[in-house]
Amino acid sequence: MSSPPQPAGRPLWRTALTPRWSALLLLALAIAAVMSVLGVWQLDVYRSKTAAATAGRAAIPAVPLQSLFPIDSGLPASAVARRVTVTGTWAAPADQLYISDRAHNGQNGFWVVTPLLLDDVGDSASADSSTPGTSAPGAVMVVRGWVPSVNDPAAKAPTGPATLTGGIASSEAQDSSGDVNQTRILQSLRIPTIVHMVDYRVYDAFVVQTAADPSTPAAGASASGLALVEPPAPPTDHAGLRNVAYAFQWWIFAAFTLWMWGRMVLDAHRTGDPDHQPPAPEDASGTVSA
Repeated sequence: MSSPPQPAGRPLWRTALTPRWSALLLLALAIAAVMSVLGVWQLDVYRSKTAAATAGRAAIPAVPLQSLFPIDSGLPASAVARRVTVTGTWAAPADQLYISDRAHNGQNGFWVVTPLLLDDVGDSASADSSTPGTSAPGAVMVVRGWVPSVNDPAAKAPTGPATLTGGIASSEAQDSSGDVNQTRILQSLRIPTIVHMVDYRVYDAFVVQTAADPSTPAAGASASGLALVEPPAPPTDHAGLRNVAYAFQWWIFAAFTLWMWGRMVLDAHRTGDPDHQPPAPEDASGTVSA
């Protein structure tokens, strides 16, 4: 079977620039442009839905910490960045610690972390067996704010009862267990390290303080002079993922339209017919019929 005739020295671009294929290229470009715009629109819809869903999470009212998860369980992913309220009594000043290398307004300093002994941590299997009917004390570590130096007067540990609001933060990945036997200044915010530094049960989460109840003077005084730390942002709620799939579909259709035009031009070039007209049928004698 003979191969298709090849054009004698005719470049591909000359075939592509014939009126027929130039007009089809303009049409293909117009179609591809519309499909591309539709893809971008679908992506914008996804971003809009995601922003609205994430903002909705941030607007959820604060709830008591104890209502989200018990003290003896791990921090659930759904609780990260949730706004909570905690009520209790500040632990002994000796239990306060600091997290180093924390920037604020371009200045390096420390986070001040103080345990808050909670009034109610709920039922627990970790009850103190030596005293029937009682439970071991429980606490949550509160990031009260930022100071430029651990000797700053604002870093003085508070005392007395407190009621405050904040956002839940999880432990950081960096290990700081090597700091335990040296100083109360740690390199990272980690509950697994802190549990070995206190004599009570600790929630597997931090509360980054954002406000204090003015009716509790000790709570208000504790934040005096401290620069508040930005609480963690709520996790992105990826709503409308179907719109992302629609966007990629439109972009694939746009690319396919241009590919089809190129394939058709290449076929026309290979047949030696710039307009891609089928060859006229031959009669039995081998002559081309008119």
